[in-house]
Amino acid sequence: MASHLIQGRTVGMPVRVRDAEVCGAFYPVRADAARAVIAYSGLDVAEVLPGKAVCVLLFIDYRDGDLDAYHEFGMAFLIRPPGTTGSKGPADLRQAGLFVHWLPVDQAFTLEAGRTLWGFPKELADIDLRLNSPYKRCVLRKDGRLVLDMLIKPGVPVPGGAVVAPFAAYTHREGVTRRVPWSVRVRGARLRAGGALIRLGNHPIAKELSELGLPRRATFTTTVSHAQLTFGEALET
Repeated sequence: MASHLIQGRTVGMPVRVRDAEVCGAFYPVRADAARAVIAYSGLDVAEVLPGKAVCVLLFIDYRDGDLDAYHEFGMAFLIRPPGTTGSKGPADLRQAGLFVHWLPVDQAFTLEAGRTLWGFPKELADIDLRLNSPYKRCVLRKDGRLVLDMLIKPGVPVPGGAVVAPFAAYTHREGVTRRVPWSVRVRGARLRAGGALIRLGNHPIAKELSELGLPRRATFTTTVSHAQLTFGEALET
């Protein structure tokens, strides 16, 4: 089993998260604006409809895992995996990957581990999660400036628990694109059309979201009360 030394601690592969709560929203955004945001990566967004891409916003409470307990926010886009050929359109969705554009966290150990092991674009931020109410709320601040205040209202239960085959995750850091193998087992999943409210702040990331057309109605939102995740060794593409 591969292992890595992070801040004097040995981290074995795969990295396991034994319990996390996940809340997310999927937004239709202008494909040209999304391309401009991720142009640095050399990757292309998946056009699920002509001229439309998908931006995913997530906030996660990692309660128990190999990288300790921490809060995380994610901004990602559905992309065409490297080497994809053929015309764009709904078929993009079936083979899409998930490119992680921004991934603030509130603890230094997971920041260094995420950058070193997988090239995740982790930064330290103030992530206030309020998950014990009918609405799930994330208030995200970076460098003392509000990025966003996001509310998600859980929807209808999704029957049963299952191992989900998620979109393949991609990162790009210091000129290197990586594919991150991962899997997730979920319990307590809920889904609804719409279901999210966002207030943007004055941080540069808030400006990026505004240029994408947010705030707007989410296509759908999802919440998972208990998730177990596994992250494998990153593969350079």
